Amino acid sequence: MNDTDRRTFLKKAAIGVPTDYPEDSPARCHQPLLNDLKEINELEPIDISKSERIQKTLEAARILKKYCGDELFLRGNLDQAPFSLASMVRKPATWMIDIVMDPANSCKLLDYCLDICQQFMRLMAAENVHMLSNGDSPAGPEMVSPDMFRTFALPYEKKLVELSHELGLPYMNHICGNTELILEDMPKTGLDAIELDYKTDIHKIHDYYKDSIVLSGTIDPSGVLAYGSPKDVEEKVLELLKLYEDSPRFIMNAGCAIPPETPEENIYKMVEVTRNY
Repeated sequence: MNDTDRRTFLKKAAIGVPTDYPEDSPARCHQPLLNDLKEINELEPIDISKSERIQKTLEAARILKKYCGDELFLRGNLDQAPFSLASMVRKPATWMIDIVMDPANSCKLLDYCLDICQQFMRLMAAENVHMLSNGDSPAGPEMVSPDMFRTFALPYEKKLVELSHELGLPYMNHICGNTELILEDMPKTGLDAIELDYKTDIHKIHDYYKDSIVLSGTIDPSGVLAYGSPKDVEEKVLELLKLYEDSPRFIMNAGCAIPPETPEENIYKMVEVTRNY
């Protein structure tokens, strides 16, 4: 193991999950925090405000807010919703077994994760961002059935939305992959906006949400933004803009995280075509 590997290996995330922090790619959880789901009964409450990485996230929001004021709309992104966070506490494959074999303790873990998520929401709201958002991609149909989404994810997402509204902020949720099977379910949380992937039929998204929920997306972050040409970007942007001519509820964006190798000219092209439309 070289020096860089030593620096990035076996560090703890905000709630103690062993995590890798590579220099040029996103953090990765490589070991569970709980080796047995029953250990949730022994897990102590934690104050995430004491985490250096949480404080760095808040500092980033603080700097952006100070620099931009209200000129730009600042999204306070809080990453994992409870179902997603639970999958990292237990590792994704193990978590999928947990919710089938031990739903009672699975719900205890979800309650624990909900508290963590709500702490982060309150901390971010205090930085005067304009909205709050989470991601819950492991809860989507690419990973679990719609029934499991409704049982183990939707009720907890609903509580996040309720808190965001109590804090006076609109709320957005993100789920990766093809979400067609839960398009009717996701609005039941009361969310204001939703960020969806290119794998979900954009025409179905438009038909379901154009009169009620803001869509953020849905450009393919890899196939179009990272590895496509500026012309490819322009064509996809125009396709989305034309579809949403009948609705103001649309934010031009990638459907998921933009890879670091994305050419900056493709980002500029997405913004330019949108602003000039």
